[in-house]
Amino acid sequence: MIVVDTSALIDSLVGPRRSALRMRRFIEDGERLVVPALVLYEWWRGPRSAEELAVQEALFPSEEAPPFGPEQAGLAARLYRDVRRPRGREVDLAIAAHAISRRAALWTLNVDDFSDIPGLTMASNLEARW
Repeated sequence: MIVVDTSALIDSLVGPRRSALRMRRFIEDGERLVVPALVLYEWWRGPRSAEELAVQEALFPSEEAPPFGPEQAGLAARLYRDVRRPRGREVDLAIAAHAISRRAALWTLNVDDFSDIPGLTMASNLEARW
């Protein structure tokens, strides 16, 4: 399972769609891609066309988005206390908590934003095994 971060979702579905092929490869390789509700929040608040929203719904139906529940809240709070400079990273830490709590990798284009999070596996590490 791979949790999709907002940066990867945007880069896959908007503009030149540079990461669309990578998304396709994950799916073809049998990876289950998950878009948490917090990622939908970040995605929906940006300027999105009707076509982009339709593609997102077709690939990642909003009704299937994992919610931010008590398990993720507790883990995100612990991560907030454990990392250096957590302020301004609250949503990133919550998204990381989704991945960790589901024993999933995180696919992000902002690897540096997540590199200091203990227990987090990055999707780029999975690719290194291929």
